[in-house]
Amino acid sequence: MHIHILGICGTFMGGLAALAREAGHKVTGCDAGVYPPMSDQLRQLGIELIEGYGADQIALKPDMYVIGNVVSRKHLPDGSPKFPLMEAILDTGAAYTSGPQWLAEHVLRGRHVLAVAGTHGKTTTTSMLAWVLECAGLQPGFLVGGVPLDFGVSARLGAPKRPATGPGPMGDEPVFVIEADEYDTAFFDKRSKFVHYRPRTAVLNNLEFDHADIFDDLAAIERQFHHLVRTVPSTGRVVTNGLEESLTRVLGHGCWSEVRAFGTAVSDFSAEGDPSDFAVLRHGKKVGQLTWSLTGVHNQLNALAAIAAADHLGVSAEVACEALSRFQSVKRRMELRGTVSGIEIYDDFAHHPTAIRTTLDGLRRKLGPDARILAVFEPRSNTMKLGTMKSQLPWSLESADLVFCHTAGLDWDAAEAMESMGVGPGKRAQVAGDISTLIGQITAAAKPGDHIVGMSNGGFGGIHAKLLEALK
Repeated sequence: MHIHILGICGTFMGGLAALAREAGHKVTGCDAGVYPPMSDQLRQLGIELIEGYGADQIALKPDMYVIGNVVSRKHLPDGSPKFPLMEAILDTGAAYTSGPQWLAEHVLRGRHVLAVAGTHGKTTTTSMLAWVLECAGLQPGFLVGGVPLDFGVSARLGAPKRPATGPGPMGDEPVFVIEADEYDTAFFDKRSKFVHYRPRTAVLNNLEFDHADIFDDLAAIERQFHHLVRTVPSTGRVVTNGLEESLTRVLGHGCWSEVRAFGTAVSDFSAEGDPSDFAVLRHGKKVGQLTWSLTGVHNQLNALAAIAAADHLGVSAEVACEALSRFQSVKRRMELRGTVSGIEIYDDFAHHPTAIRTTLDGLRRKLGPDARILAVFEPRSNTMKLGTMKSQLPWSLESADLVFCHTAGLDWDAAEAMESMGVGPGKRAQVAGDISTLIGQITAAAKPGDHIVGMSNGGFGGIHAKLLEALK
């Protein structure tokens, strides 16, 4: 079929486009400000990209329009629609569906789906699980909201048949690992994306309040997570973080599947030792040892989640640990972008206060107490822009020696939120409304031996490359 994707350059929709192309469909798409890296990936696949959402694209007459959740019925100040193509689709009665629904109906059906959900660590844990299954010879398909360095692509279909039959009644089904996002599906479907995926193995990695633009409170997100739990079959498995009270509440509403917990000392799967070199225990008995390059307790927990999920397919903890010892992580997850004048510059996707804290804590644990860490961050997510979590910023940045905040687009005062840290020239924290001023502040403060961590869920104005140039 011919599908035309609205919002094709997002990581999820771009991955869907790659899967559809690999499956033999004709794929075209549009976006505002068609942008790399996804635009480059898609053009390499021979996918035609159109700039903007002009109504004239209705002339393409695809079999199906696939609508990304960036699209809305919003109107501009002059009264014209922000997405004229969507209005044309509705006016002409053309066929349309959401990305998650199209994926569920055309890719996931007939596969053993392993879905990784959680406020933090979805991309990394999904990548870990896909890599473990790859090393175990299962040739999984996957769709990840980032680029796993071990695969070099964000999505692939995987083997059409499972290479070796696994345990359970559906042990012949091919395997597919998907990052399961709780954000809503589309403007016409306000359920979380993950409700569409019908996993046999569901990972509930953690759960905190996020997405303040669409959820009123934590209970509203817990409700969506329980909707996911309701879709897991009785022969399926729910892998849950035993440290999270929110997930205990979710499962308390009802669970009809096998449950395997990780994280606590009495969990099915637990860890003993430093996050960079630890024993993996099952029911208190050592079943593997993992020595790897990743840092932080959060990654130790991510590994336990991946090991427990792979176990559902018959992959031993020993095989999983061996695979993870070679795991290269994901682009933009503490990715070293370069070293200049003895200063290391990292790029990280952290944007929620808890993710910022765990990222910096992991680096501090690795470097020791004497190294200087400079945290450079951009409150860019919808939740952070609303200022819902601004009071948590000093807590999230405790492990950093110096802090630099990009304040463009905020309608709350970042300097006031970080006042307890000391804000201003020569103090622990500084703020700037533009990238060039921010770079000036950082270069004036940076010294050989420093570690600079740039954190944003967007492009951050290309600050990493600009810093590498400015610090020469």
